[in-house]
Amino acid sequence: MPATPSVPQAAPWDVHQLPRADGKNVLVTGGNAGIGYFVAEQLAGTGATVVLGSRDRAKAEAAIASIGSRVPGARVTHLPLDLADLGSLRASVDGLGLDRLDAVVLNAGVALDHPPRRETGDGHELMFATNHLGHFALTHCLGPLLTATPGSRVVTTGSFAAKSERLDLDDLQSTRDYRPKRTYGRSKLAQMLFAVELDRRLRDSGSTTLSVLVHPGGALDSLTPSRPPLHVRTTGERLRHLPLGLVVQGKDAAAWPAVRAVLDPGVRGGRMWSPRAFGLRGTPRAEPLWDHLTDTATAALLWEASCDLVGDGLAPAL
Repeated sequence: MPATPSVPQAAPWDVHQLPRADGKNVLVTGGNAGIGYFVAEQLAGTGATVVLGSRDRAKAEAAIASIGSRVPGARVTHLPLDLADLGSLRASVDGLGLDRLDAVVLNAGVALDHPPRRETGDGHELMFATNHLGHFALTHCLGPLLTATPGSRVVTTGSFAAKSERLDLDDLQSTRDYRPKRTYGRSKLAQMLFAVELDRRLRDSGSTTLSVLVHPGGALDSLTPSRPPLHVRTTGERLRHLPLGLVVQGKDAAAWPAVRAVLDPGVRGGRMWSPRAFGLRGTPRAEPLWDHLTDTATAALLWEASCDLVGDGLAPAL
């Protein structure tokens, strides 16, 4: 059996001493909570201007206040953004008021635990619509800003939930087979296939914009440092779950792959960055794409189906 090809590693990377990014603009979808919050906090510490894409203004303002209390002089703003409402995305992007965008981190996501199946106002299944279609259409709307910024990056957050799933191209929206965990995993797989297909299209067009895939590994609230009022971890919770820290990590560490994908000059498009220890915890490193992420035929068919679902006016053309 042939050996798996090794992935060349970039220069050493210190997650605690990030390079300066003064003058750069980064949009983080879902940056008001969870892993997205820590991506935003860490990027703000580099001097970058960070835009939190969130549909909840109050939560975004709380996140901005929290980041400001920890990062003196932080430049963080809020962009009203509802990925489940495709018709609102262009107006949201117009509200950015930027002439360049160095990176967008496609991080926001919805995970439902129980039936019944839910749809957006556009008639799309909620998880597929938010996790994949919304980011697919948002990337199109951001196209002019990204292409106007040499070396810009589209950083897509995947999930281990996608590793064991396969797409059903005849039932992308789970109208016949709706099981919440499976539908979530397939929505994340669609998002990851989009990132890989976007990389191919960018390279074919000669664009300098990079499409980079990351996954955060295992992340638990009980291992995540408190950021009141967004998240409060009690001492009891921390102590009870401390042994799990040998296997997984907090959401602050789960943000490291995305932060590296935004900042590291050695990062290349079409690569996946994940935690070093079994893809579950530790500092970020490049790893080979999972086998089913290299299925170019499925990725191309998904792209075409997604174009049909969002409409010609919102299909990415980077």
